[in-house]
Amino acid sequence: MKLFTFRFLLLFIICSSTSFSQTKDKDYTQYVNPFVGTKNMGHTFPGATTPFGMVQLSPETNQQPLFDSEGKYNPDAYKYCAGYQYADNTIFGFSHTHLSGTGHSDLGDFLIMPTTGKLNLEPGSAKEPKSGYHSQFSHQNEKASPGFYSVKLDDYNIQAELTATDRVGFHQYTFPKSEDAHIILDLISNIYLYDDKNTWTFIRVENDSLITGYKQTNGWARTKLVYFAMQFSKPFKSYGHKKYDKVKYNGFYRKFDEEHNFPEMAGKNIRAYFNFDTTENEKIKIKFALSSVSTEGALLNLKTELPHWDFEKTKNDTKEKWNKELSKIEVETKTLAQKETFYTAMYHSMLSPIIYEDVDGSYRGLDQNIHKSDSFVNHTVFSLWDTYRALHPLFNIIQPKRNNDMIKSMLAHHDQSVHHMLPIWSHYANENWCMVGYHAVSVIADATAKNTTDVDLNYALTAASNTAKVPYFDGLEYYMKLGYVPEDKSSSSVSKTLEYAYNDWCIAQIAKKANNSSAYNEFINRSENYLNVYDKSIGYMRPKLADGNWRKEFDPLDTHGQGFIEGNAWNYGLYVPHEIDKMINMMGGKDAFSTHLDKIFNTPIEDKYIEHNEDITRDGIIGNYVHGNEPGHHIAYLYNFTNDPWKAQSRIRMILDTMYSNKEDGLCGNDDAGQMSAWYIFSSLGFYPVNPGSTVYEIGSPSVVSAVVSLENGKKFTIKTINQSDKNVYVDKIKLNGKILSDLSIDHKDIEEGSELVFYMTSKPNKKRLK
Repeated sequence: MKLFTFRFLLLFIICSSTSFSQTKDKDYTQYVNPFVGTKNMGHTFPGATTPFGMVQLSPETNQQPLFDSEGKYNPDAYKYCAGYQYADNTIFGFSHTHLSGTGHSDLGDFLIMPTTGKLNLEPGSAKEPKSGYHSQFSHQNEKASPGFYSVKLDDYNIQAELTATDRVGFHQYTFPKSEDAHIILDLISNIYLYDDKNTWTFIRVENDSLITGYKQTNGWARTKLVYFAMQFSKPFKSYGHKKYDKVKYNGFYRKFDEEHNFPEMAGKNIRAYFNFDTTENEKIKIKFALSSVSTEGALLNLKTELPHWDFEKTKNDTKEKWNKELSKIEVETKTLAQKETFYTAMYHSMLSPIIYEDVDGSYRGLDQNIHKSDSFVNHTVFSLWDTYRALHPLFNIIQPKRNNDMIKSMLAHHDQSVHHMLPIWSHYANENWCMVGYHAVSVIADATAKNTTDVDLNYALTAASNTAKVPYFDGLEYYMKLGYVPEDKSSSSVSKTLEYAYNDWCIAQIAKKANNSSAYNEFINRSENYLNVYDKSIGYMRPKLADGNWRKEFDPLDTHGQGFIEGNAWNYGLYVPHEIDKMINMMGGKDAFSTHLDKIFNTPIEDKYIEHNEDITRDGIIGNYVHGNEPGHHIAYLYNFTNDPWKAQSRIRMILDTMYSNKEDGLCGNDDAGQMSAWYIFSSLGFYPVNPGSTVYEIGSPSVVSAVVSLENGKKFTIKTINQSDKNVYVDKIKLNGKILSDLSIDHKDIEEGSELVFYMTSKPNKKRLK
């Protein structure tokens, strides 16, 4: 009896351990397709990086200048916002910094290309094979997974493999036997390259295997300075560089042969090379560390994060970092394609914002001075007009500590700003001033409402208030004086007025939490300014002039020159997330508003109305609904505020099914630093933050079978669907912790307390109003 009991107990322990091990070791990275991006738009990059990593090491498949030979904008440059296009069959090299699917671009720093044969320092043209150092490649010999990329460079028979730590790119190149093997370091190459983009570049050959230097550019980031430390796994036999500058004065450096084996290289435009002898299948490895601070910082990052030469270890460690982050939401889906689409979206949601400090906490601030982060990790790349809508609200669920670091980074930006402003579009110790609104206040308000930040409320309120009162920023002088932005004084005036009004509501929520009634009253009054750009005679938001009259020339369908940026009056005109009920009443009531939403989805938009907008393409359009661009991401959920909430459910499932996939062109528009993907994650789970800054999420139609969200407080939020299928897109009823919901929303506390949300799906709409 005792033996039986012991054996039974042992068997139970073994079975339990096996089950735990299978759960613990589940590989979520297998469901990620890093090649997923857009067709002929700013692509995401498929290279090697850690979650939120500073180093984003990825191939460049073409080099398109920002301007053509006549000085006109080159539209082909837009295709290479992230450096990579899946349709290409050439690789020009592997650079260390990238943006993920943004509608404008920069970076592409420090391009490395391995070659053999006669040295050629010209990149050449993709249209002419072997015209330069670039190489042909085939997708059959290309692989990518989170933290790893590999490809065979056909022209040189070189196998390239890439992985990374947070601050160090790790290259491994397998060469054929050659007495003419080269590693080219191209410091001219940039994404969105144009004449004089490079302000200065500098290289030091420290010894026969260690190179240091820096590069300063004047691009989207006006003053961007990046230092590097580059270490080879074997000594090079010789080296040199070519300078492409017109040197007017070179001092007494003219006494040297600087181009060959001279250990200092300096100029605006430099390509360096390092020569090797290689045996068959010999691997040359390169560790390439970045720093915004100094060469010393880059060397410290190199020594700290990658003290060894074990490529496989680094690759596996980085994979585990990704697996840890991806596993924060465990989903089951009806199809493998849905699961791959979901985890690819999760992957995209964690490519930015990026860590922007050295391992010792040093970072370059907006004032171009060196600072030390205090109790937070500094981040940059805040594409806030996009990401405040869903990405940062997603972080408040699965990355609250990191989002708190991001908020502290924004407040540090404010403190270092000569304008005393929070970031608009923060990028490598620079302010890009891209897009409208001051949406850092939304991120702060959302975290404040959900209790996921520990910043001092009065400090945050001061920073938010300062930002909202800079008169020379984007028409704010007139907004504060007139209650709207006049189109004859500042373009995109309606979009600005609507975004400012919402931002002001966010500031009011921070003030309310801080018990500052004076600030609350000031900004809650300002939040009503959207009323000043609504023309009730025609039923649309409309540009108004400084004299108080409506601008006469107005077409509510046109997305160009009508007072809106990247949208029109039909879709962007519905942007009042903080007072949706009031907006609906103003626009004719629930039934009329539902009819207008139907028109948006059912009325095809003509080409002439979108031809001036690069960010609006047919791939992301349903009728007049533009999912490929951010201003309309809340629109389908607005049905919840009408008498027809069931229409939201069918629209949302249609968007999930048609605007996203696991294929290489699986995004219908720019991912815009993760916002497009965050919409998918929320919506596939069945809810969405229509009004960031509040604690409420609107219910939609989940596409997952089930999901378990692991929270940082140790609790789990569980979602289950009953009768899930591609036809059962409607929600019959919903239970929260066993109790039927009486409306179509949940609160953030329902998530953070570790609740269970159960959707009962059906093929027929439940037209009995729940809300």
